[in-house]
Amino acid sequence: MSSQGLSYVDLFAGAGGLSLGLEKAGFDLVHAVEVDDDARSTFARNRDEVKAEEMTMDIRDVDTSEITDLVGHDTVDLVAGGPPCQGFSEVVSPDGSDDRNHLFTYFIQWVNELQPEAALFENVRGMENTDDGRFLDAVKESFNNIGYEVTPHVVTASDFGVPQHRRRLIVLAFKGSAPAHSIDGFEIDPVETPGVMDGIGDLPHVGAGKEATAYDSDPETVLQQDLRNGNEELTLHQAANHTDDMVEMISHISDGGNRSEIPDELAPSSGYHNSYSRLDSREPAVAITSNMSKPSSARCIHPFQDRGLTPREGARLQTFPDWYRFDGGLVSVRQQIGNAVPPYLSESLGYYLKEAVYGFELDSNDRERINTLRSGSLNLEQFNDGHTDIGGPMKQMTLDNL
Repeated sequence: MSSQGLSYVDLFAGAGGLSLGLEKAGFDLVHAVEVDDDARSTFARNRDEVKAEEMTMDIRDVDTSEITDLVGHDTVDLVAGGPPCQGFSEVVSPDGSDDRNHLFTYFIQWVNELQPEAALFENVRGMENTDDGRFLDAVKESFNNIGYEVTPHVVTASDFGVPQHRRRLIVLAFKGSAPAHSIDGFEIDPVETPGVMDGIGDLPHVGAGKEATAYDSDPETVLQQDLRNGNEELTLHQAANHTDDMVEMISHISDGGNRSEIPDELAPSSGYHNSYSRLDSREPAVAITSNMSKPSSARCIHPFQDRGLTPREGARLQTFPDWYRFDGGLVSVRQQIGNAVPPYLSESLGYYLKEAVYGFELDSNDRERINTLRSGSLNLEQFNDGHTDIGGPMKQMTLDNL
């Protein structure tokens, strides 16, 4: 246990992105729930104190009376998680009829049973509009019925140091009433918004169908150094085996360009307007999905190399460190990465909760860590030379104008 002793459970834990950030911010995991075998294995593999067989598998199989026995505590400080998001897609289920939409009721049951001071509920922003907003209203009402005030917020991951324009709905529920300090304006305000190559630029060149297992250059940015973190074995830097025709087609697309640059005789006959498009090397990536390696998907081609992203590049753009290992085949690994909460985002939320809800002052280690999150786009020389000028978190980040 940390000296702060803030305990939490992670429901619908996936590969562990949400937990990784909360752990970094000083929270202690006491139990996790995940139904997917590969994701559960990944979650446990990266945590010495967790065994996959001791995690709860299907939350629907747990009777309310069993929850405290499973957790090993009568109460916890935080219940966190995010039910599967596919059912909240406005394309798949605009009326909220998808059965996955109702998994949130189990989340409510665990909150009601464990009575945490706060709950953190993460999902796609499409949840706001499901069934003309009535579904989110039902979520709020469900929390209100058990004594929690709900505040929903749509956040953009790049505002929290993530090299990705991923927009997510963060629902915070507070026992009794919300704290005086809202999460609004709590972005860590990066010194510069990190771009794609700020996150992956030190990874070796790999051609279509090829794999690299060793680094061939040193990290250049704060973000690269933080995510490499002394790791020596490079894993999952494996490119999809595109056809020669595919490689030729995408070779005509410039950095940040799109399918309009493909010669007519090579152009694909189908696909969305943003398919067969390169990521812009200087800008954050679009949302990383399980289709990160498919050029026919939405803007996922490497800025310079003629291929889709490797799983390790996708993990980097989600801010998973290189030491983090993913179990399962490549299809499963891509899905785990694409479905995850970016650890930098959840870490920042953890710092907010520590101050606003639990009354902790951010210590020197917390402040130093926030400096790192804010400075990901800086090269190492800039960061080291100007570290004192960068200062601590912005006043929005520290609730007492530090």
